[in-house]
Amino acid sequence: MTTTPKKATTCCVPSDSASVPRDAAASVAVAAEVLRVQDWSVAAGDHRDDLPIKKAAVPPPLIRAETSTNASTKGVQIMLNAQTSHPLDPLSAAEIAVAVATVRAAGATHEVRDNMRFVEVVLLEPEKHVVALADAYFFPPFQPSLLPRTKGGPVIPSKLPPRRARLVMYNKISNETSIWIVELTEVHATTRGGHHRGRVISSQVVQDVQPPMDVVECAECEAVVKDYPPFREAMKKRGVEDIDLVMVDAWCAGYHSEADAPSRRLAKPLIFCRTESDCPLENGYARPVEGIHVLVDMQNMVVIEFEDRKFVPLPPADPLRNYTPGETRDGVDRSDIKPLQILQPEGPSFRVHGHYVEWQKWNFRIGFTPREGLVIHSIAYVDGSRGRRPVAHRLSFVEMVVPYGDPNEPHYRKNAFDAGEDGLGKFAHSLKKDGKIEAEVKLTGILSLGALQPGESRKYGTMIAPGLYAPVHQHFFVARMDMAVDCKPGEAYNQVVEVNVKAEEPGKNNIHNNAFYAEETLLKSELQAMRNINPLSARHWIVRNTRTVNRTGQLTGYKLIPGSNCLPLAGPEAKFLRRAAFLKHNLWVTPHARNENFPGGEFPNQNPHVGEGLATWVKQNRFLEETDIVLW
Repeated sequence: MTTTPKKATTCCVPSDSASVPRDAAASVAVAAEVLRVQDWSVAAGDHRDDLPIKKAAVPPPLIRAETSTNASTKGVQIMLNAQTSHPLDPLSAAEIAVAVATVRAAGATHEVRDNMRFVEVVLLEPEKHVVALADAYFFPPFQPSLLPRTKGGPVIPSKLPPRRARLVMYNKISNETSIWIVELTEVHATTRGGHHRGRVISSQVVQDVQPPMDVVECAECEAVVKDYPPFREAMKKRGVEDIDLVMVDAWCAGYHSEADAPSRRLAKPLIFCRTESDCPLENGYARPVEGIHVLVDMQNMVVIEFEDRKFVPLPPADPLRNYTPGETRDGVDRSDIKPLQILQPEGPSFRVHGHYVEWQKWNFRIGFTPREGLVIHSIAYVDGSRGRRPVAHRLSFVEMVVPYGDPNEPHYRKNAFDAGEDGLGKFAHSLKKDGKIEAEVKLTGILSLGALQPGESRKYGTMIAPGLYAPVHQHFFVARMDMAVDCKPGEAYNQVVEVNVKAEEPGKNNIHNNAFYAEETLLKSELQAMRNINPLSARHWIVRNTRTVNRTGQLTGYKLIPGSNCLPLAGPEAKFLRRAAFLKHNLWVTPHARNENFPGGEFPNQNPHVGEGLATWVKQNRFLEETDIVLW
């Protein structure tokens, strides 16, 4: 769901509050002799006997099980020697160190190894049936009902597959980006004197892409620009002698023409200037430096283009530029707000066990990636005697696009992909849950500003202080919602229905002309499911389970309610839409595919390809009537 407001909401609420379960599986009670030692496999899950069943794909065996001496003769065998990290836990510091060391050791020469930059090191999330196995038998609260039954009873291996790391590596020598998969065969904390071992599973060079810039590169870029003699002269012309006051923000180049092609790793920095070098809390972004064009070759870390195009005086130091106590209007903070205290004398209503969270009847796992920030896994609701009812497999924000609407230099090229170019993981997320799943986005108040000549004004922004204006822009947050409404592991019984409210035609069924009703339309394919909001018809969407009904006989489902929203306000030929074609619709629906994770493709930085990612995937026009649904 793409959203644009200051407080952007993607909201799901249950469309039934008292639904009956599918035919419940009998309690799993298996004697030791039934727990046969064989390959782990998944068969089709439990289902209603009165509905037709489609064969579920059976994944290949995971691992050869070993006989356990701890097998219980009563009830289900639980792995007493459970692995310490759940398959969905983020990588630990030790695991990251193992993964990096393993890839670095694979470098052909000392020079290659020294010039490796690890842009991203994350968990390679396993297939869904591995997660089900872990939740059923290896990690508390141990949920055997998650494991689909087989004819001879559940098959339980003695251990899970090794965890794997996925690394994005940029090589400064070759200007190549590669993706590595490392199996974390054995990892022990160095503080315990243990050893580290990893194994390279695969590596692949990805042609014609540029990965995100890291913080080290940004710092190097700033130093290179500030040491460049023509830049120092340009700052002196603006009255700045102390170069330490200057801030250089290394923005990705984006893609506007062939000059931005990924054959070179480029940055087009934005320049700002503080007034006090000894004030760590000063908002330096309140004094933009206009008129200076800089292009930096980030591979070789040199300035390759420089031009002082236009002299614009620095905005005067405004006493309201900072967000610190005492620096508000009249120099006095408000004192008319009475204290607010929130107390929980009996403690919080939630429990956290590692990355597993129980919040009243909700339970889920939390993860974190440098690109997406917070990730919520395996969201479910414990519905009394009906047991654990899944809602979604994985929820996260996968992109944030911020296009600016000022055609003047340098603002026309400010089209940030904050996830794909920078990473949303630097921002904090808080959790709040009730009967709905909702995301709240707040702004810091720090703006990317422009400077004006004395007496000048701009139609494409708002004057906020003398000589200072804020260009108009939008914020699009893109959520990826891998749904699993009332679906057990191995099941793919979801569909999406669009609901519009319509007025009844005048006639014998509407003699008072007051009638209106909700009309449902099943979205049967990807091209049909490219949808936009319509508040005039109270349009919303429901993800339904095709084989489970509530107490009134209606299919169970979860409702997607759009918040305040709009589409891109720029014209259809805007350059940023080449890389952000996914913004052309508020909702997209796709069947789950393991490598379809980011709506603009994995590497939007300097991407010359039009419509890569979501807009290309949906051209397959895949079947959506009963499948594993992903909402965007």
